[in-house]
Amino acid sequence: EPPAEPKGKRPPVLVDGVTLNGPTLDIREAESFLRDAMPIIMEEAVWKATDVKEKVCEWRSPEQLKDLLDLELREGGEAHPQILQRCRDAIRYSVKTGHPRFFNQLYAGMDPYSLVGRFITEAINPSLYTYEVAPVFLLTEEAVLQKMIEIIGWQEGGDGIFSPGGSVSNMYAVNVARYHHCPDVKVLGLSALPRLVMFTSQECHYSVAKAAAFLGIGTNNVYVIPSDKRGKMIPAEFEKQVQRAKDEGALPFMVNATAGTTVLGAFDPLEEIADICERHNLWMHVDACWGGGALMSKKHRYLLQGIHRANSVAWNPHKMLMAGLQCCAFMVRDKTNLLQRCHSAQASYLFQQDKFYDVSYDTGDKSIQCSRKPDAFKFWLMWKAIGTKGLEERVERALAMARYLAEEIKKRDGFRLVMEPEYTNVCFWYIPPSLRDMADGPEFWRNVAPVVKERMMKKGSMMVGYQPHGDKANFFRQIIISPQVSREDMDFLLDQIHSLGMDL
Repeated sequence: EPPAEPKGKRPPVLVDGVTLNGPTLDIREAESFLRDAMPIIMEEAVWKATDVKEKVCEWRSPEQLKDLLDLELREGGEAHPQILQRCRDAIRYSVKTGHPRFFNQLYAGMDPYSLVGRFITEAINPSLYTYEVAPVFLLTEEAVLQKMIEIIGWQEGGDGIFSPGGSVSNMYAVNVARYHHCPDVKVLGLSALPRLVMFTSQECHYSVAKAAAFLGIGTNNVYVIPSDKRGKMIPAEFEKQVQRAKDEGALPFMVNATAGTTVLGAFDPLEEIADICERHNLWMHVDACWGGGALMSKKHRYLLQGIHRANSVAWNPHKMLMAGLQCCAFMVRDKTNLLQRCHSAQASYLFQQDKFYDVSYDTGDKSIQCSRKPDAFKFWLMWKAIGTKGLEERVERALAMARYLAEEIKKRDGFRLVMEPEYTNVCFWYIPPSLRDMADGPEFWRNVAPVVKERMMKKGSMMVGYQPHGDKANFFRQIIISPQVSREDMDFLLDQIHSLGMDL
């Protein structure tokens, strides 16, 4: 028999000069740091960051901020009090996107249930490739996808995956559509393909062109379809471009329709686009990353009439539904394992077929990623908390608030709508008193929005975006999402813009 282990402390084991006995992490010290850090996060990044009386941002120039943050990484570590100050500084000088007056992007607000969901997934740190390492999060992702597929209206069901951003979802769409038309591409590559042509509107997201470049289709083979004055794709022009591609000897294979454009919030006519796709055997993808939230509302889902006829849909719950960044679903109207066939690599160290459980739950091979965050869980937890009815109420309140703002803009001197809002993108000009008596010419207004934006950022009072668009000079694009936003915030927005720009 081997000798009994001696009682007491074991002698150290050295390998390559490294002592291997016991953990090197001081558990008590780590626990103490977490206990000190969490109140800072809650007070500074949650409570104060969502308080309308606090600033949206504490503006500093890049050079100033570099000095304040002391970004250099050194050989030795810092003491916990100094690291806690680093935490405070990071929060202080970050933009508070949960603030009621953050209107700058297509996401905003802070949902408490989603936030707790993010705390949980960050603490557990799973990766969604197999059931054995992420059982809870794979099941919640599947439940969320199936409910979203049901809401889209695919009665026969479908398939999907959560992706790291709407741009990647649109890239998935291009890749899956190409594989659907030319399955040999997976093995033989681009040299085995004819010239492929895809279609999208002039108002589409820039990720469509990026997808064409990244996947080797080429941006010259993205035929851009004119939009009408409201920003919607013109179906007759779409069909002309399909015929043009055929006449050139190319293979038209897909169209990207947009449900909720980035600037104007326009919705392409999906039914008419679907008719053309059926006539010409085209894959129909709907980029509903922004506008998909309207599907939750019985009153407003008409904006996406015809989406059930799409072959694939991208929808980002982190936008209108406030699931928190990032939360992006890509779904296909398919029950033939198309995603799996298109993307699988069958890595034997992950996707063994002789496991002791049902390996159909090992969904990671459908993805182009290996490591993948559990982005659906926070949405699932929020949905469980407030229900489908609560999500519907959020959407309807946001659209009602947009209508209120549009009507207030019409009443005020110096404010002018670019167009009536269809969604919660409210686009408008502010004209200072000195320019109001000039002949109507937007060229005089183009410098107003940038100066007002600079002043509001340096003051920290709010954040709202601006841009030129086509032949239109710079205008403000107000986005309304969060239920924290009140009518008083809409009034404050207009008052503040006038206050900051009246001397121009």
